[in-house]
Amino acid sequence: MWSKRKSVDYSLQRRRTLEEVQGALRTMVSHDALDADPLLIRSALHHGTLSERRCPINNCRRLLILRYVFGDQLGQYSGRIKSIDELEQMENEYGEFTVYVVEVCAECGWNHVIESYALGDGKTRKPPRRIATVEDMYG
Repeated sequence: MWSKRKSVDYSLQRRRTLEEVQGALRTMVSHDALDADPLLIRSALHHGTLSERRCPINNCRRLLILRYVFGDQLGQYSGRIKSIDELEQMENEYGEFTVYVVEVCAECGWNHVIESYALGDGKTRKPPRRIATVEDMYG
């Protein structure tokens, strides 16, 4: 992606969380990193892409990657999951938005933000007009 900037790698926090989780597993205590929200797991199963890495907890191959987008210029579309192809298209349509990359294991519930970065062409734009959605109609 040509406009990628403000990149933050969370690998040190991930390593510390893994050490805490290993300690919690030894003492049979639950840990927040192993308590993925059911909606997050469902989103990962339906919209996630398979990671090249294995799950750091149970060594399974079902570690999935999600990319969430946030930004004022996205309007009601902020907080949605996007594919890499959609991100490449969006970086030409919006001035700036942030992408959070999250890894999720559907089997053990492991979840952690692994990277964040900004995309966009740098031109300030108004958010798109709000369009009524099914959520607005049915709550």
